[in-house]
Amino acid sequence: MDTRTIQNLIEQGLPAAQVRVAGDDGVHFEALVVSAAFAGKLPLARHRMVYATLGDHMGGEIHALSLRTLTPEEAAKQGIR
Repeated sequence: MDTRTIQNLIEQGLPAAQVRVAGDDGVHFEALVVSAAFAGKLPLARHRMVYATLGDHMGGEIHALSLRTLTPEEAAKQGIR
């Protein structure tokens, strides 16, 4: 599994999301996902939304995924573009 594939899967599952994925070893990854779909949702619900986009890859090809999930407003307040 590579970062580009993970990014594509998340973008397909969360249209209009801004996604950045990093990871050097092919099994441990970090992702920043900015989506308006996260509005009004708690962090656990946001993470579940992202995990759903990855399906069976989670726990298999993707051993670990550290997530940071923000709404566009939250991202703007933190200076993230």
